[in-house]
Amino acid sequence: MALTEAEAKDLRTSSELYEALINGEDDKVIETCLGIPEGPLHTPTIHEDTVLALATNLKKNDLVLELLDMVPMHESHKLTCQNIGGNTILHEASYNNKTVEAATVMLARAPMLLGMTNRLGETALFTAAASGKTEIFKLLHREVCRTIHGPALKSFLQRDHDKSTILHKAILSRNYWLAHEIAVKHPHLINENDVDEMTPLQLLSCSPPVFGPKSFLMRMIYKLIDADIEDANTMFPWLRKIKKEKYQCEWAMKLVKVLVKADTSWRMTESYIKKGRSKVHLYGKSQSIDIAEQDLKPLTPLLLATINGCIEIVEEILRVYPQAIDHIDHDGRNILSLAILHRRIEIIDLVDKLKTQKLRVRRKIDNYGNTLLHLVAEREDEVTEDLKGPALVLQEDTLLFKRIKEMCKPVDAMKLNSKGKTAEQLFFDNNNKLRSDAKEWMSENAKNCSIVAVLIATVAFAAAYTVPGGPDSKTGYPVLKNKPLFLIFTIADAISLSSSLTSVIIFLNIVTSSFRFKDFETSMFQKLHLGLTLLIVAVTMMMVAFAATLILTISSGRKWTDITLYTVSFFPVLIFVFTYIRFYKQLGGAIYRAFKQMIDEALEHYRSPKPIVWQYNRHSRHQTVDGSRILV
Repeated sequence: MALTEAEAKDLRTSSELYEALINGEDDKVIETCLGIPEGPLHTPTIHEDTVLALATNLKKNDLVLELLDMVPMHESHKLTCQNIGGNTILHEASYNNKTVEAATVMLARAPMLLGMTNRLGETALFTAAASGKTEIFKLLHREVCRTIHGPALKSFLQRDHDKSTILHKAILSRNYWLAHEIAVKHPHLINENDVDEMTPLQLLSCSPPVFGPKSFLMRMIYKLIDADIEDANTMFPWLRKIKKEKYQCEWAMKLVKVLVKADTSWRMTESYIKKGRSKVHLYGKSQSIDIAEQDLKPLTPLLLATINGCIEIVEEILRVYPQAIDHIDHDGRNILSLAILHRRIEIIDLVDKLKTQKLRVRRKIDNYGNTLLHLVAEREDEVTEDLKGPALVLQEDTLLFKRIKEMCKPVDAMKLNSKGKTAEQLFFDNNNKLRSDAKEWMSENAKNCSIVAVLIATVAFAAAYTVPGGPDSKTGYPVLKNKPLFLIFTIADAISLSSSLTSVIIFLNIVTSSFRFKDFETSMFQKLHLGLTLLIVAVTMMMVAFAATLILTISSGRKWTDITLYTVSFFPVLIFVFTYIRFYKQLGGAIYRAFKQMIDEALEHYRSPKPIVWQYNRHSRHQTVDGSRILV
């Protein structure tokens, strides 16, 4: 359909304004607005956004102030116009912190903007909380609290159609300082449920924040720097980033403390009476479990934090309410059961340290007759950042099964679940395919490494008979045998040959192994690590031998020539070391943790008071307690 001349002119004006706004040509925007009847209230977009709203959305504070001055005072009511989505210019200002000054002028000119809602029922205060913008939220919140009181305040704090509050939205925006301020100033919002019956703490447990760095070095840096971000703009970018991360961590922990103290959802637990029956034999009448599907309510923050591995929230809940450890979900599982099912090792460690409470939670059998040992076999598949090989996954599960077996009572290993299987049978059945994949993965790696080891051994063996400089024609001894680097070459070549041949034997032993489940606990990986270590030593020594040969045969005696030659010769060695340093760092960490655990257990044994031991002498009518005689 053809456009009229007026429509074509309006479209050209809209295009010029839109392009000028995007390109930052503020003077052109002002000039164009002065030449049209609607001025800054002209709508250049298909969503009916005004020039004033677009400038606000693009964070152009000075331009917005000039455009506001162009609207006559007697037409201030026109500032309340809305786009198709219902957003006003104050809504657009709530999405950023750079137009706070302009938002102040908007409210002074048109106070009714404060209470206007968009099509989703959101006020500007609500959108500021959802965007996590601190400065604009402070302004709007101050104005709301100053002018609105009583029941009318609810419409500013909560959205009608899904019952979400500004505290829900602040948590989802990851602005934990803002969420903490809201929780402190409006404590009644802490236990408010949204349409999905989720409280703010449940939302926080579903998407837990990062409470601190994992590496030792970063933790040390965190301790040294101040979390105040007021002066962060003058710092280096990397330091500014660290300060902001620490600031977020500290306020996240403060928010958790406030929310946990007010949350008692763990009291609404399922019955501890077992709905599932556990047996140690297959005889008698069987009892199947038929649990009807139902619309289940969201899990409590304690259980959600356990499933998502947020140890800080779990630890804080148990610190404030230690009795919450008895809390059970609709499947009859407690936090230890869920931690095992979802492989949250840190939370298993936390419960393991609680000596007395651990004795209570370890006895729990879920509604399907599963003990803690059964749940080791019932792994919940989850997408994780680390993509581990099947052998590593099987090793972790096997070691976890062994650990939980030591934690449980001996009778738990004999109990049958609702499927009529013991924990060991269930573990073998569910992990049989994983064992096949692990066998293939381990064999393939061992074969590939064997090929490399044989090639290195061949090169090292050949190098032993073609020494640098060659043999003396008269004596047959190497010409360069008195050179210091010749000794280095000889030692390096011998070590390379012996290491490579030894690694071949170890890798062949892996290939011919029986690949039992218990082999994946330690022995299989010990062989693999030893073989890889010897292979790395062989490659490193071969590089050292190559560097020594190169220097012995080419060195001219000139300083800069020798320096260059040394650098080029040993460069592959350095690259090789840095490539595998992470592998040996992990291996060293595992050895350190195992050693530390042994030391802790030994110290715990001597710290714990020795129990009173009753002794009985059949030739005497007296029993003794720690040497004290008691008359019977």
